[in-house]
Amino acid sequence: MVKVLISDKMAPEAAEIFQSRGIEVDVITGMTPDELKACIGQYDGLAIRSATKATAEIIEAAENMKVIGRAGIGTDNIDKPAATAKGIVVMNTPFGNSITTAEHAIAMMMASARMLPQANSSTHGGLWEKSKFMGVELMGKTLGVIGTGNIGSAVCERAIGLKMKVVAYDPFLSEERATEIGVEKVDLDELFARADFITLHTPLTDATRAIIDTKAMLKMKKGVRIINCARGGLVVEADLKQAIESGHVAGAALDVYENEPAKENALFGMDQVVCTPHLGASTTEAQEKVALQVAEQMADYLLTGAVTNALNMPSVSAEDAPKLKPYMQLADQMGSFAGQIIESALLKVNIEYSGAAIDLNTKPLTAIILRGILAPLMDDSVNMVNAPVLAKERDIAVSETRNEGACEYHTLIRLEVTTEKRTRSVSGTLFAGSPRIIEMEGVPVDAELSAHMLYIHNEDKPGFIGSLGTLLGNEGLNIGTFHLGRDDAGALALVAVDQEVGEDLVEKVVALPHVTKGKALKF
Repeated sequence: MVKVLISDKMAPEAAEIFQSRGIEVDVITGMTPDELKACIGQYDGLAIRSATKATAEIIEAAENMKVIGRAGIGTDNIDKPAATAKGIVVMNTPFGNSITTAEHAIAMMMASARMLPQANSSTHGGLWEKSKFMGVELMGKTLGVIGTGNIGSAVCERAIGLKMKVVAYDPFLSEERATEIGVEKVDLDELFARADFITLHTPLTDATRAIIDTKAMLKMKKGVRIINCARGGLVVEADLKQAIESGHVAGAALDVYENEPAKENALFGMDQVVCTPHLGASTTEAQEKVALQVAEQMADYLLTGAVTNALNMPSVSAEDAPKLKPYMQLADQMGSFAGQIIESALLKVNIEYSGAAIDLNTKPLTAIILRGILAPLMDDSVNMVNAPVLAKERDIAVSETRNEGACEYHTLIRLEVTTEKRTRSVSGTLFAGSPRIIEMEGVPVDAELSAHMLYIHNEDKPGFIGSLGTLLGNEGLNIGTFHLGRDDAGALALVAVDQEVGEDLVEKVVALPHVTKGKALKF
């Protein structure tokens, strides 16, 4: 039975979803790294929030792990390169807490503008310091939004509703998308120069780390207020403290910190800073939503192969998974065929999709083809998750094209592999939902692949079939199917047999009259 571990606190409905779908689930929270390492090998899936650290060491011990699901957006606590190298899918739930986090950012902006926490504390203390807490209006002010993904876009929408002007910076924001969400697209320096409030909604990467530092803040308006509900590390806290003390930055509202849990911080105790303990996703609705979502996604993958919101492989929706299934089998066979006949270093892979195949989500198919090609050349650790990465690491050029022209078949996939010595090809289609190979190395064939096969090149002369049949009969091998193809250069045969073919038999096949090459294949 498939088995999943939930190692962080999350809504109990997550465990119920796994159980309802026939997946065994253990809920064990608060484990030390050593305790997690000791037990992780027995699980197929790991569901976490932010407390569990799926380090390279933990992942190495996860012998049966197929998927790690993060109930939330950030995956800084997962070693994604290690997971990818081991063939583990890493998923998150990017939509479950988008609204909740966006609302928190707006609330933090309002709290900073009107100094609500300070006024609240003063009033509870029996003081009536009305003149001390002079705030600023949001209406008519310019909000600079850095990052316009799900959360950033939701913040833009709400800020526009507050009658703010919104300028946005995101390297992936198109003019069309900017118009759609009602913002002005600007570069980062212009955003710094124009914004009265700046809010961050970008992941923490090498490109975004310390994006708000002294240099950046000196480009900002005097009196700017900075809101960070995204990731600690985007703002250099020591630089922010100096900018507030100098009066250049009027205030800040922070929900995230460079080091969490943040029991101490240079910004704590400053009247101009509003602080919350990473509450962006902390609403009942959001926590239930992300727990349900991660459980559904993980169960779909473990039971049906559907991939949703994966960070290290192409997504395959539950709706697409049944459509892709026969194509995935075809792609696997074609890749495996190419990988087994390659005899020198692989340089280039080109995959062409035609007919009905161009309407599919082809990224998973390309990944499966690469897995098939690389597996015979490497080892069993190659899978559709890490195959694209392994190809890139080995400088294998991979291209994918869609041929929208007329196609002789209802659907067609053509694979071409180039090695140091030559280029080979194989083409396949589906007949009644079953994979069929229709071309190998430029020779037309009509072949179904089976577990054990002989692949033979021969001169197109009489007597070959008889001598091969006699040899296999004498060796006790029963022929299942026999597929032939030929062109001006010669002929080839693809013979299915009922048991594995050893190298000694391959040598006897190659020794037959008219045979130029022979190889045993497994599928």
